[in-house]
Amino acid sequence: MLDINAVAVFVQTVKTGSFAAAGRRLGQPANTVSRRVQQLEEQLGTRLLQRSTRKLSLTGAGREFFDRCVAGIEDIESAQAAISEGNGEPRGTVRAAVVADFFEFFPLERIEQLLSRYPELKLEFVLSDAHIDLIEQSIDVAFRAGDLPDSSLVARRLSDSQSHVLLASPAYLRKHGSPATIAELAGHDCLIAPAAQGRASWRLDGPEGAVEVRVGGRFASNTLLSQVRGVRAGLGIGLLPDSLIAEDLRAQGLVRVLPQYSRRSGGMFAVYPTRRQVPRAVAVLIEVVESALHELLTAGGGGGCIEPEIRPRRRV
Repeated sequence: MLDINAVAVFVQTVKTGSFAAAGRRLGQPANTVSRRVQQLEEQLGTRLLQRSTRKLSLTGAGREFFDRCVAGIEDIESAQAAISEGNGEPRGTVRAAVVADFFEFFPLERIEQLLSRYPELKLEFVLSDAHIDLIEQSIDVAFRAGDLPDSSLVARRLSDSQSHVLLASPAYLRKHGSPATIAELAGHDCLIAPAAQGRASWRLDGPEGAVEVRVGGRFASNTLLSQVRGVRAGLGIGLLPDSLIAEDLRAQGLVRVLPQYSRRSGGMFAVYPTRRQVPRAVAVLIEVVESALHELLTAGGGGGCIEPEIRPRRRV
């Protein structure tokens, strides 16, 4: 009889694409994972994986075996999680992927409250603006915002779309003047993410409908908070979520530029790599983030605070 544990190791290896990544997911050394797969191949009397120094690939027999086994293994894992958790408290480690400046916006006090309530829960946050592979990095849930393209990932919407507006500091406008038309943005310093040739496209909605303008500037950064601070420091015009700059506007620290133009982007999502039952530990973290996000948006009067787009397939 086949060793079900070895089959599960094989399935994880195929999902993650390497023995090392499967080992991280399973909490086993890579050489142990490799040995378990080799033993399974010996039991079956056929090679399932082609091995090279650069990657693993399925043989024809390996593809057929994986397709027949993957659903059953996932069902077993879901059943095990459901029974072990039951109606008890969330437990175990949850790995969450968030953008680099996530905790500049999200109150750490909410994390402290969650961990105090559930002493057997452990949270690991991977802070990065790179689009990482959830499976390879053993990520249980990622929190991202933006328009969600078609994907093999599962996404749960946590907030509606958000409004972005054009802003600058009074000091910048005194020095450089305020653009009178959307086309004049091309002649101003605009705060963008690092891009090819140092320019980016801003798509905006205005009186004439949707418009697009190419913008650039001498200061570029890849986190939302650094762009907010750059606009406050007078480095240029920014396109920022109105929830983040509501207080700046009330205090007149920032000024709306071309107020008839704005942009709405997709809402906030919790993204996870499987359609199977979400573990309760993951579910409670999602609930806390959703609650804190709602409080932030209610206070700020606008959309979400975390902006990088979600990439298709397993990369977010």
